[in-house]
Amino acid sequence: MNWDQVEGNWVQFKGKVQEKWGKLTDDDLDIVEGKRDQLLGKIQERHGIAKEEAERQLKEWADKI
Repeated sequence: MNWDQVEGNWVQFKGKVQEKWGKLTDDDLDIVEGKRDQLLGKIQERHGIAKEEAERQLKEWADKI
């Protein structure tokens, strides 16, 4: 899926993101507002994973939606 679509429909995708990365808070998702780079950073921070792993997970997730 095109990331512009995710960003444009962020309110709809917030729940799906929180399902996948459960340690992200509502406040985290409000700050991210659909911005890919910010979401990557929050995934890394909350889940304690490397940037490459966060990118892999995010790409995999985006390909499924």
